[in-house]
Amino acid sequence: MAVYNNLIDKIRNNKQSNSHISFDKSKAKNFVKHLYEVLFISEKEDIADQLEENFAKLYGSLFCLINSITDDEEITEVQTDRFFETLPEIYDQLIQDAQSILEFDPAADSLEEILLAYPGYFATYVYRISHQFWNQELKILPRVISEYAHSKTGIDIHPGAVIGAYFFIDHGTGIVIGETAVIGNHVKLYQGVTLGALNVSKEKANKKRHPNIEDHVIIYSGATILGGNTTIGKESIIGGNVWITQDVPSNSLVYNKSEIRIKDNNTLPESLNFVI
Repeated sequence: MAVYNNLIDKIRNNKQSNSHISFDKSKAKNFVKHLYEVLFISEKEDIADQLEENFAKLYGSLFCLINSITDDEEITEVQTDRFFETLPEIYDQLIQDAQSILEFDPAADSLEEILLAYPGYFATYVYRISHQFWNQELKILPRVISEYAHSKTGIDIHPGAVIGAYFFIDHGTGIVIGETAVIGNHVKLYQGVTLGALNVSKEKANKKRHPNIEDHVIIYSGATILGGNTTIGKESIIGGNVWITQDVPSNSLVYNKSEIRIKDNNTLPESLNFVI
């Protein structure tokens, strides 16, 4: 029993040192889900009064979440107001993202299908709102809701990343986008893409560690692009399963070479190139 008492003391002391934080993760998830439904899922009678009522509930929910972090109602009100003031701009960005999917993906038949069934779009939605919270320096809230999207979709986008307009994630499972990644406009990513750091070091916490992806780049499945000084130039296509740690000029095509060898060791006259 003495062992348990020692553990209980440690837990109690740790909780007391963090007593100013009483953050409810389930409420954060509910806010994310409710906001998505209000923005995108139509009701039978989607009248103005109903929308106003929904936004009033969302305001109250977010106020409580932020207040659990700041423990200051005046700061909480300013922060909550700031988020809802930016929401029209975030909504416009998300509509652009959905349009990009509809225009590019041959499997997408309608906007409704994208809103209801595309995990990549949901992950993008969570990124857009979490990035705003990150910019407001509410660090706990954006990390919690980003991890919710990660667990739900298998897509891990750090809220500190900077992502431009008309962003498109196809399939998406296994995508990782690091904190200091900068992504331009009209970029398309497929499953398993990693935009990561060359190494993990605490001393580089405030350094640029993740790559830059310029406008109109397509990165196919399994590609790994690492390093804060690595830039993929505009209009480039990055093939599947490539490993990149240096700059790629604009309008480049990067791919793996696939070679076939016959079992009797006789090679084909010319190897086959695998180009996406």
